[in-house]
Amino acid sequence: MEKYRVSIKRSAVKEIEAIPQKKERQHIVRRIGLLADNPRPAGSKKLSGHDRYRIRQGNYRIVYEIADKELTVMIVKVGHRKDVYNAL
Repeated sequence: MEKYRVSIKRSAVKEIEAIPQKKERQHIVRRIGLLADNPRPAGSKKLSGHDRYRIRQGNYRIVYEIADKELTVMIVKVGHRKDVYNAL
């Protein structure tokens, strides 16, 4: 299986930088990196009403889109589980 190219929207980068705990930020960045090998890992869920997926990392959620033809994964939103879905 070929590797996917992972890109992160500028707004998602700001959301990651705004997370107060350094350990949480590191875990999130590592999980995003793993999406290059497998964009649909165990535990990922397709969001209803959108062509987007989400994975959990502690209390945070990583929302992303997959373009299988171009082999790309676009991270569109990263946030706390209580409010990450409100802005979708």
